[in-house]
Amino acid sequence: MRLRVEFTTEPFDLEEAPVHALVAREVIEAAELDAVDVGPFGNTAEGGADEVLGAVDALLRKTLASGATRISLQVNVLGEGDA
Repeated sequence: MRLRVEFTTEPFDLEEAPVHALVAREVIEAAELDAVDVGPFGNTAEGGADEVLGAVDALLRKTLASGATRISLQVNVLGEGDA
């Protein structure tokens, strides 16, 4: 099964990326995921179910420990034609 995760961490700071946002980027880029898109207003990554769920676990734990006060995420199951 392939999954897509979309997430944001808060609080936002348009002047300088907060520590929790940098940690989120590190977690997602270090995971064995593909189609990673990291941006200032949202982040998306795709991969196998085990890889995505492992990355989400690490993302939640590490960004909360780094000062995130809110994490919004959505996980979708991808069909064969989705990419």
